[in-house]
Amino acid sequence: MRIHEVTIQAGRPERYYWRDLWQSRELLYILSVRDISVRYKQTALGASWSLIRPLATMLVMAFVFSVVAKLRPDPGVPYSLMVLAGITIWTFFSNAFTQISSSITSNANLVTKVYFPRLLMPLSAVAVSLVDFLIALFLFVVIAIVYKFVPDWHILLMPLFVALALLAAFAFGLFFAVINVRFRDVAQLIPFLVQVGFYACPIAYSSAQVSGTWYEKYYIMNPMVGIIDGFRWSLLGGRTHLNPQSLVYSVAISLVCLLLSVIFFRKRESTFVDDI
Repeated sequence: MRIHEVTIQAGRPERYYWRDLWQSRELLYILSVRDISVRYKQTALGASWSLIRPLATMLVMAFVFSVVAKLRPDPGVPYSLMVLAGITIWTFFSNAFTQISSSITSNANLVTKVYFPRLLMPLSAVAVSLVDFLIALFLFVVIAIVYKFVPDWHILLMPLFVALALLAAFAFGLFFAVINVRFRDVAQLIPFLVQVGFYACPIAYSSAQVSGTWYEKYYIMNPMVGIIDGFRWSLLGGRTHLNPQSLVYSVAISLVCLLLSVIFFRKRESTFVDDI
């Protein structure tokens, strides 16, 4: 184990904070492993829940929206695969967003007892979401094999959309993590935002149904629209709808929000102990 010295001093230059953050990467690993091990501790099905949840959601949505509501997927794409691709990336984003938002308050015992760069806690919260995502992605592969659907070169771009989803989750989650320390009402607000976002994003339907409407210009300002469409487009061989302009909005909004959230986090970080 590496040992390094951390100097706690008021008014230190910002570069020392980021140096301390890098030097604490082993602590980041420890916190991440702890979160993953605690996630399914004393559960009967363990990591199988990461398969059961998206599979059950896909089956219900396929029946409700395809059979009952008669929604149609993009041409040449099975509806179940289109929905499952959307569920996979949305679940990754929403889980990461939720866990990042509560990362400071859920680690209150650490915050009040020892010093370390508090940004480690939101960073470590992402690990569980990433493991769940990989398991859900395996489910998608299995269902794709059942449908005899073979991806092409577009799948090489999938990591870019996963990284963009992670960027968006961190950008928005970091802001709410700070607010949640002071106002615990945020813990009640987050599930509501996730629930509303599920229906506001193209998961059960294709964005092609919005194309050409008067509200499309507002619809594509939702940063998750471009991310979900892009992820689906990469998994399904470029056969689904993807508006390049929505990707521009996704990248721009996520980067701006991330910058503002980091600034806000650093400004309020010294007050966490008092507020908790």
